[in-house]
Amino acid sequence: MPITNPFSAFQTRDINAAINLIPNQYGLLGTKNVFPIKGTTKTVAEIELKDNTLALLPVTARGGQPSVGAAGKRRLKAISIPQIAHEDLIHPEDVDGVRAFGGNAQLALQALLADRMQMARIKHDQTLEFMRMSALKGVLVDSSGATLVDTFTEFGVTKKTVNFALTTATTNVLAKCLEVARHIEDNVMGDVMRGVEVLVSRQFFEALTDHAKVKEAFANYQEASTRLGGDLRKGFTFGGITFIEYNGAVAGRKLIEDGMGHAYPSGTNNTFNTFVAPADFNETVGSLGQLFYAKVTPAKNDRGYELHTQANPLPLCMRPGALVELIAS
Repeated sequence: MPITNPFSAFQTRDINAAINLIPNQYGLLGTKNVFPIKGTTKTVAEIELKDNTLALLPVTARGGQPSVGAAGKRRLKAISIPQIAHEDLIHPEDVDGVRAFGGNAQLALQALLADRMQMARIKHDQTLEFMRMSALKGVLVDSSGATLVDTFTEFGVTKKTVNFALTTATTNVLAKCLEVARHIEDNVMGDVMRGVEVLVSRQFFEALTDHAKVKEAFANYQEASTRLGGDLRKGFTFGGITFIEYNGAVAGRKLIEDGMGHAYPSGTNNTFNTFVAPADFNETVGSLGQLFYAKVTPAKNDRGYELHTQANPLPLCMRPGALVELIAS
């Protein structure tokens, strides 16, 4: 029986068209810079908490004893920064006689390396978006769903959940929005905020905009948005909250579950961060962490090349009391 060459379809020959099928890529949280990058030289993120209380100062007699300030209690949280490493191997036969994608010329080694590097970076970016979305829910998980950090437990707060009851026509949706906004405003202590945003599933967005108490406002929004040529799902503001539909999915796993939404304060300075640690390379130990690392080295006995990529990110919400989970019904 003749041996079939697995690369025969990719040998140098005439080709009229090529389609590069890459899965949809999602990066809304990265684009909005909700979790800005903060490099660290360590493999743990050290977060110092200080409990300060505000009190009205009493009137004192002139020349009398003034009131005395009390120092807030200080606590230090040390949270390990996870490492995400990925490797690929390029064999000589991957290049020898193989045509470049979409063309007739032989595939060059540098082009193949660049293609593999691009795909590795996409995988890292999608993994980071998945982690950031879980951090926005208050519980950071890895790709398997295992909990890395439960910020509600770490910071000793109880998760706030608001059921919008959108299947009930008489629900006061405005009151629900104000409940969410007021809770976030009360719990963004020590930071500033520009407003309140909610990332919601398609089902939540449709139930919200179809609700009897919201329809008229959404109709006016639709009319104005249509005149300006905007996307109706990019941000519909009602009750002081901006609802944004986000249908992202990574490896078949939805970033937001059906009928759910996740509210957070926007425009903050210190509530969200992505701590990044340095790679475990000889030359990077003790340096300021970067988001993405890549290294190409010859394989054993010069039989191809090994591509190693890694990221060491820890997306974290340091005020999880300001996160609110929304349920459509």
